[in-house]
Amino acid sequence: MSAYIKVPQDIEKRSFEIIGEELGEKREKFDEKTLPIVKRVIHTTADFEYADLIEFQNGAVDSAMEALKSGCKIYCDTNMIVNGLSKLVLGKFKSSAYCLVSDEQVVKEAKKREVTRSIVGMEKAGKDRDTKIFLIGNAPTALYQLKEMIERGEIEKPALVVGVPVGFVGAAESKEAFKELGLPYITINGRKGGSTVAVSILHGILYQMYKREGF
Repeated sequence: MSAYIKVPQDIEKRSFEIIGEELGEKREKFDEKTLPIVKRVIHTTADFEYADLIEFQNGAVDSAMEALKSGCKIYCDTNMIVNGLSKLVLGKFKSSAYCLVSDEQVVKEAKKREVTRSIVGMEKAGKDRDTKIFLIGNAPTALYQLKEMIERGEIEKPALVVGVPVGFVGAAESKEAFKELGLPYITINGRKGGSTVAVSILHGILYQMYKREGF
């Protein structure tokens, strides 16, 4: 029987050691706050191309940390993101995550207007002034809607927007369009991304602020 690592902490530690080794000189592109995020995205995806695709804008990490330290709500465009985030760690900072795409009223309104639930959910989330961070991993329409609301002055400047919708229709374009706002923003350029990537980005920030036991 072959030997293999069984302790979770040891598996994660060794994984990050391998990622650091294989990143090589690309590590120099990132600073002490952004490199852990890049490593966590690669850890989640096993895809080193993310080191070339990820982009940090306008003090995104520091802005997110300040919001989290003060306690805030985080809007996610999928329930997968909500379920993937560490409730324990968010709770340490009196922060919480939520999603409205399955909300009964959102579903009804989206059907009536013949638009995506992501659009209606974002409209409602944008009215909540306690929501300072937005994680968008699936729907380009959510990112476009957030951009339009900010441009119309319907929503205060977010502390962080993670715009990483994945796909072939509007994903890359929505990410580029959002850059025009000059806000604290983390994105994955091109088609790649997804809910798990959005989770890993926020965890990459949170785990710099909170040291988990055993890690």
